Amino acid sequence: MEKGGISVSTENIFPIIKRWLYSDKDIFVREVVSNACDAITKHKRLVSLGEATESENEYKIEIKLDKENRTITFTDNGIGMSDAELKQYINQIALSGALDFISKYEGENTSGSGIIGHFGLGFYSIFMVADRVELNTKSFKDTPAVHWECDEAGQFSMQESNRTQRGTEIILHVSDAEVGYLDNSKFSDILSKYCSFMPYEIHMEKEGKDEVINDTNPLWQRNPSDIKDEEYKDFYKKVFSDYKDPLFWVHINADYPLNFKGILYFPAQRSDFEPLEAEVKLFYNSVFVADNIKEACPEFLLNLKGVLDCPELPLNVSRSYLQNNVYIKKVSSHIAKKVGDKLNTLFNNEREGYEKIWDGIKPFIEYGCMRDDKFFERVGEIVLFKKHSGGYTMLSEQIKDSTAEKTNIYYATDVVAQSYYIELFKNKGYEVILCEMLIDANFLQFLEGKNTKVKFLRVDSDFADINNTSDEESKDNKSLEKLFKKSIGNDKLTIKFVSLGENDAPGLISISEESRRMADMMKAYRMGGMGEDAFPTEEVLTVNTSAPLIKKLSDMDKKKSEKLAKHIYMSALLLSRRLTPAETNDFINLNTDLLGSL
Repeated sequence: MEKGGISVSTENIFPIIKRWLYSDKDIFVREVVSNACDAITKHKRLVSLGEATESENEYKIEIKLDKENRTITFTDNGIGMSDAELKQYINQIALSGALDFISKYEGENTSGSGIIGHFGLGFYSIFMVADRVELNTKSFKDTPAVHWECDEAGQFSMQESNRTQRGTEIILHVSDAEVGYLDNSKFSDILSKYCSFMPYEIHMEKEGKDEVINDTNPLWQRNPSDIKDEEYKDFYKKVFSDYKDPLFWVHINADYPLNFKGILYFPAQRSDFEPLEAEVKLFYNSVFVADNIKEACPEFLLNLKGVLDCPELPLNVSRSYLQNNVYIKKVSSHIAKKVGDKLNTLFNNEREGYEKIWDGIKPFIEYGCMRDDKFFERVGEIVLFKKHSGGYTMLSEQIKDSTAEKTNIYYATDVVAQSYYIELFKNKGYEVILCEMLIDANFLQFLEGKNTKVKFLRVDSDFADINNTSDEESKDNKSLEKLFKKSIGNDKLTIKFVSLGENDAPGLISISEESRRMADMMKAYRMGGMGEDAFPTEEVLTVNTSAPLIKKLSDMDKKKSEKLAKHIYMSALLLSRRLTPAETNDFINLNTDLLGSL
């Protein structure tokens, strides 16, 4: 039996690296700058261990573009490399100096090392844009500086260098096809995307001036108690290009085993037509990895925006990896928990502020309660309902008698169309809550399932609670029932008699809550394409026996009483819904006839 190791020739592997190492060529900037940061981090660590002399100059990375000579130069004052290290880590593909360093100086705990690169491949990404690369490096040790040069075929040469300063200089000779990277504006945009929060200052010359392009102390790495609200808001506006302040934010610092940090914002929606999709930027030790990592957020928090720094994830992470990763699912669950905790803190400590943002977060919180039982357990008690009279209330505040078998809570879905019904209940001492969003119907039904002692009724569904008529009294209205059915021309019409008040409408239309909910559900799903009228609701005429006009009907002549009875019915329809064309013509003719008889 023969055994051995697989060998790879550079003339075969370099074309693969050049074309397939990364899907986005811009990433070479991130890789080179990350390596420079690692070199500085290593030197700082050695200084702290007493194995290296403290740096005389501030740690920094410098980048220069030279259009004339078609070069991009990256310079750092980090640990540098000796001749032997260069041979080991540069001349051999996928041997990581970072892993060796961590193993030697950090032990098994790699998550807190601050080292970015692990796999030893990132350096070669420069060949995606360069056909020749030079490297000048001097180790922190007392060894000669080294000059290394390599072409796109992987053929290199090495010799001593005249470099005197500790650190590394990498010179990319840009290929003909990639000269666009020499454009100062384009390169600056790439740096801003990938390197805005690198841990050491990155200097680049812009319009003849030396500028620092990054923030070395990103907000999510700081202690929340040291950060002012304005700093959170400014960070959000800068990173997500939004002119509006976020509604609230959650600063997360998760310890082992999750080990991630981040800031998540709940944005103010700019319009009803704005697309809803979570926008989360993923970082790895402050290095940008990817945009729009919505997999890290609970599915019901559709519009969250923020940044997550997850050293536990690989630097080059794919969408399919995120979709099936157990760690990401745990991160998502932790985020849901922290959002729930934040909402409770706002409710308990800043009730007025909580109410101000409620309308903006309401649909997401309601959806979250229905989708996630644990989330409902955390925030179910602090869900708010807007009162028509002004302000907000909670479900617990609407249940006046906890010993009652059932509590009816009245709501409205359209303050204009149901305005008369709303005033009717308010005048009888009932609070009406507003549920005007599509999701509200499902949420109310969900709450009824969670609390069997609560029943939500739309204001036009039932008048039992404001009826002053006993069952015995209602039986004495057979003649009135006969009159209304005859005048309307519908023997099958259900008619109920209640005593509301002398100043209330003589007639109202009601539709039972169950019947309307079923019809609304059928309309929403269209049941295989059926029209809206395929599932009609049963309208009930409710006659107010306390109204003076109803009392006078029995004293009028038959013809006039029939006309007035029909007018009462048509007026009730008008309060309930839009009349059909036929009903409109009928109502106009009836009005003309009645007015003409005066």
